[in-house]
Amino acid sequence: MADAAQNADTSTKGLGRKTLAAIVGGPTALLLLTQIPAEESGRKVAVTIAPSGQATIKHVSGPQYLRTYLDMVGVATACDGLTGEGIKIGKSFTEAQCSIMLEARLADTASHVMDCTPGLALTLPRRDNARFAAVSLAYNIGWPTYCRSTMRAQLNAGRIGPACDALTLFNKAGGRVVAGLVSRRGRERAYCVKDVA
Repeated sequence: MADAAQNADTSTKGLGRKTLAAIVGGPTALLLLTQIPAEESGRKVAVTIAPSGQATIKHVSGPQYLRTYLDMVGVATACDGLTGEGIKIGKSFTEAQCSIMLEARLADTASHVMDCTPGLALTLPRRDNARFAAVSLAYNIGWPTYCRSTMRAQLNAGRIGPACDALTLFNKAGGRVVAGLVSRRGRERAYCVKDVA
């Protein structure tokens, strides 16, 4: 459901850029690459991250949306919540393409999140879980919305607890509160508060 990431390229041309692990650190990358498929598709994956930072994602179980569909608000979506350029009704993808696009979209989203949130810098201790929650939220609502959010402002002020609480406000789709988003924000918040000292 990464609705606001509609202008992101879904091709593989961005693979020469920094890996997700280089952008957010290995522990956060591992969380993102396992939890986003669970949140977006309800599927379980096995992830390994090489010393180079390159991730390998293997489908284990659960649904895999290789064919584009319309999400609950009518946005063309494929794979693990991918939307935007290249995602059109009638188009299909391979498992390998979905994995490459997922990592590329997460890396792009994470790069923007890290740029607008110096409070999540890799040099700061105890930020892996807050970093995960922020990127997960931005993947779902779009990084421009995240970068204008109270969550980002609180993280930059060093107030992790209030930042974790602020992410729960993003629980609507199509102008209405959606039970699935309320649950997802609760799960993201549970990770986030693990970083509260």
